[in-house]
Amino acid sequence: MNEVIRAIEERRSVRAYTEELPEREKIDQVIEAGLWAASGMNRQGPIIVAVTDRELRDRLSAMNADIMGRPGTDPFYGAPVVLVVLAPRDQPNRVYDGSLVMGNLMLAAHSLGLGSCWIHRAREEFDTPEGRAILAELGVEGDYEGIGHCILGYPGETPEAKPRNDGRVFYAE
Repeated sequence: MNEVIRAIEERRSVRAYTEELPEREKIDQVIEAGLWAASGMNRQGPIIVAVTDRELRDRLSAMNADIMGRPGTDPFYGAPVVLVVLAPRDQPNRVYDGSLVMGNLMLAAHSLGLGSCWIHRAREEFDTPEGRAILAELGVEGDYEGIGHCILGYPGETPEAKPRNDGRVFYAE
């Protein structure tokens, strides 16, 4: 079987991680794959904020948990790395383009032996004054909408694949 198709079929959302921080080289390879995602009219609008700083990671986790209505929990499941994908608010394809980046990030992570999971609520996080202040502190200029958090780390579990639902393909021949 083709290795890309195999990676697509084998990748799972991981919700338990070891504390070990992945090597910078692997994080950079995952990010590079995200930057190669297709985008409408090749605008390449989405950006990635790579968070490996534990204090900022925990701050984002707390913000996310508060938005979810579950303060004191860790929506990032202990993952030591958070790749935040944002896209320019004025680009009509921003959600689609950012979603393609997220897909590439997760597939690349799997291919490198890392676990990943898409965590929502990035839009709500970065629409707050605190979220905008974080971006400003990091030197991110412009009006961006949060698309998602791709959490990364070494998996502490190996989830099993669930069967695919039937009746999802229709041919027009």
